[in-house]
Amino acid sequence: MLTRLRALIHHANHRLMSSAPTSGTQRVVNANPACCSIPPVQSDYTPKGVYKPYAGFDRVYVTGPQSSDMAIVSTFDIFGFYPQTQQGADKLAVSLNAAVYMPDFFEGSAPFPLSKFPPQTDADKNALQAFFAGPAQPEKNIKALVRVGTALRADPDVKRIGAYGLCWGGKLAILAGCGESPVFDAVSAIHPAMLSASDADNLSVPLGLFITKDEPKEEYDSMIRKLSSKSFADKVAYKYYPNMFHGFAAARADLKKEDNLKEFEDVYSKLRGFFANAFERDRGGTQTRL
Repeated sequence: MLTRLRALIHHANHRLMSSAPTSGTQRVVNANPACCSIPPVQSDYTPKGVYKPYAGFDRVYVTGPQSSDMAIVSTFDIFGFYPQTQQGADKLAVSLNAAVYMPDFFEGSAPFPLSKFPPQTDADKNALQAFFAGPAQPEKNIKALVRVGTALRADPDVKRIGAYGLCWGGKLAILAGCGESPVFDAVSAIHPAMLSASDADNLSVPLGLFITKDEPKEEYDSMIRKLSSKSFADKVAYKYYPNMFHGFAAARADLKKEDNLKEFEDVYSKLRGFFANAFERDRGGTQTRL
């Protein structure tokens, strides 16, 4: 499984790499304008979980009942631990009665600095792309995500394991569901960065896909068509949020705005429903357009 995953990561990473050098090195190019321009929003929400070491990380945010036989790994966006992102994890943990693990993927460095976002100067723009090629580099972070899933799989009390990601993390979650024997039973992406329909070709577990007006609709539509022919098509869930923006369910969420709050609540409800169905907690069903 790991050999196949490495090949998939290499292939995906090759697609994400620009041939244009920056200071003599290649750089990962995230071409989504919204991802690179919409700033995070301050929030006074107090996260309900705790931090603890796990699976080689010094700091993992854990929320929900750790006695549950379901575990979900959450991959945040480039702003790292943020109240709205943790609020979503808290909501999922309660509604699904599952333990949610959110590792500090940028451990040893830092999330992208708010002082440089959105990037206004060429230097800051280059810094953002360097961040995608450094701390947020896909290959090493997918390996870290799989490492957490593998640790959970080794726990005899954990029977079902999922992963979901936001923005940058959404891409990682999708790729972690690829290969012959992925460690995760289901994966989901909410307003993912770098969405590519070709990723559906190698998916081997159910996918929950939730996008906004800022993600490429043509890639989304193509992905849904491809997923409809998969053996797990009845476990796939998806929804297009034409009234929402990239980041509405993560650090960029402004939950003081009624429309954002409504859709924030909706997408995490859909995420709960997706995992429940994928884990066969709910009966049967067909491919779900939510």
